[in-house]
Amino acid sequence: MISQILIDDCEKKLAAKFAELDGTALFNQEKVLTAFKKNRVALRHFNGSFGYGYDDEGRDTLNSLLKDIFNCESAVVSPLITSGTHALSLCLYGVLRPGDKVLSITGEPYDTLRDVIYGENNGSLKDFGVSFDTVKLKDGNIDEDAMKALAPLSSYKMVYMQRSRGYEWREALTVEKIGKAVEFVRSLGFNGCIMLDNCYGEFVEKKEPTEVGVDLLAGSLIKNLGGGIAPTGGYFAGKKKYVDMVNARLTAPSIAGEVGSYAFGYRDFYEGIFIAPHTVKEALKGSLLFGEVLSYLGYETSPKANERQGDLIRAVKFNDKDKLISFIRCIQEFSPVDSFVTATPWAMPGYNDEVIMAAGCFTQGSSIELSADAPIRPPYIAYIQGGLTYEHCKTVIKNLSF
Repeated sequence: MISQILIDDCEKKLAAKFAELDGTALFNQEKVLTAFKKNRVALRHFNGSFGYGYDDEGRDTLNSLLKDIFNCESAVVSPLITSGTHALSLCLYGVLRPGDKVLSITGEPYDTLRDVIYGENNGSLKDFGVSFDTVKLKDGNIDEDAMKALAPLSSYKMVYMQRSRGYEWREALTVEKIGKAVEFVRSLGFNGCIMLDNCYGEFVEKKEPTEVGVDLLAGSLIKNLGGGIAPTGGYFAGKKKYVDMVNARLTAPSIAGEVGSYAFGYRDFYEGIFIAPHTVKEALKGSLLFGEVLSYLGYETSPKANERQGDLIRAVKFNDKDKLISFIRCIQEFSPVDSFVTATPWAMPGYNDEVIMAAGCFTQGSSIELSADAPIRPPYIAYIQGGLTYEHCKTVIKNLSF
């Protein structure tokens, strides 16, 4: 177990950062409340719909709500989107056409998109003649020299970025860095779609990437945006012309956003978005405490104390397979759901390595709830995310033994 004295000392060191997070959460809460008021959200919007879902006021108002929160031209929030990977895939297939070229300027995308992009005879982008080039990050930043060597970028239809670290040892991109990357890409003659994987980033800062020039972004509702309440779903948002193209892929070109019923109702989605700024703050405070305590114990963590958090994820390098597994199992043991389960590495669909995952969550796979996972490969890095309450994070930290 971790000493309470150590935890108290770490909390004192983090007081200024905690206060900064409080300010960000207040700013975002006021922004969300303003959007709710502007869209005149009422009890009738919580009702479900059936069949085709024509004139589904709850669905359409939910879309408008997110559009205003993200300060962009258009948005779609849908329980029919199964995950962040699904939302991102919809964007790629919706915008890209045979023969198009994509340039990822943050290296290879997250593991679960590999088959979407490079798969053989599975309906991948490659199968449809879409090529996908990558430029690796340089010291955690956009490699401007490598991109200059490719200029002009006019041959590319899309420039792609991933905000979060994925299973890599790097900082998440802050909104400031994303904005600078957008400016640089445009300076190289690119006029196409700048797309961002926004998973784990919503409400971490006072601005969203759509406010600094990103044309299209997507994410999951069982991460930040759903506040731990949304039971399923995903979203995409940005420029209307791109959102319309993706919406046609979500359903069909002839009907796009005119249809899409959800019989179970939308209350959990509205409530989840409303509470999300607070929930994200709780998770970020938990991440900071994990980082401070584990750093004191001699483990390298990212982001470092002097680095700005760009997403929810805290990476911890163990350099030891057994310690990594023990750490993940400890988080599972102090979860509210399935605490009796022993986390075990397995060949999880969509991943290149065996993965061990602690996910004792009320919503299966929810990573706004305290969870942790890791690919079983050197240097044996655990990726901690979420935490509905700071108190839960603190309790887990207090009981760490590995």
